[in-house]
Amino acid sequence: MFDDFSSRLVDVDRGAIFARSGGHGPPVLLLHGYPQTHVMWHAVVGRLTEHHTVVVADLPGYGRSFRPETVADHSTYSKRALARDLVQLMAALGFERFSVAGHDRGGRIAYRMALDHSETITAAGAFDVVPTGEVWARADAQLALTYWHWAFLAQPAPLPEDLIDANPGAFFDRHIRALGLGRATDHYPPELMAHYRRLLDDHDVVHGICEDYRAGAGIDRTHDDDDKIAGRRISCPFLVLWSAPGALPKLYGGVLSMWRGWATDLRGHGLDASHFLVEDRPDDVARELLSLLTPR
Repeated sequence: MFDDFSSRLVDVDRGAIFARSGGHGPPVLLLHGYPQTHVMWHAVVGRLTEHHTVVVADLPGYGRSFRPETVADHSTYSKRALARDLVQLMAALGFERFSVAGHDRGGRIAYRMALDHSETITAAGAFDVVPTGEVWARADAQLALTYWHWAFLAQPAPLPEDLIDANPGAFFDRHIRALGLGRATDHYPPELMAHYRRLLDDHDVVHGICEDYRAGAGIDRTHDDDDKIAGRRISCPFLVLWSAPGALPKLYGGVLSMWRGWATDLRGHGLDASHFLVEDRPDDVARELLSLLTPR
């Protein structure tokens, strides 16, 4: 994996971010989701590097990147703070303007980056997510049963951390795998699944995951609500992909309709894949990204 990529720890204001880069051409940053690392893009990057410089990174709190300080309002894990870290990462690599796409939590950082750094982001993508503020505004019994981990992981420390630490294997097998990780067996070699499983053995990563979701239940929601009230919109080309048989269509019906008030140049559709659509359908995801990154 990533045989032609260089790797390094890059210092930003708050700490060091682990990143790999490869290819030639206009830069694109790819962000992973919960509970993964940059490795989730392994089957996509090779399809992009002929025409683009591709950067993949471990989000702060995950993998080999720094662990943000824990504070009472969880703002150090807000998508706004993480977006700022990653803009600094790209600047340190020599990229003042770039495209970004992310899956799951990475998708939330990507759209926040497009809102907060419109002068920097040339195109953006958010995969299998709808805006955080919209999720909480529409929360109901179906959400509580389907996406129960949103409320569980957002509980005050150390309750969720202690419960996950007590049996991380069960949490991985009965929750993460139930979301679809590893379902398309030919796309998930055993060493990849072992890599993902080991993440939950690190208490600091588990705590970072919980802080991420605590921020999502509080300050991220506030940031989204403020932007919605102010009428701020994503001005760059914006790609939305989602799992067609997954939770989003069941919870919200038309997924694109959830984004229409948030972006001026919106495109996207569902894929026949699990929540982990980047790894389930890497050819389709790469094709959609290349289309997004090619000026019309």
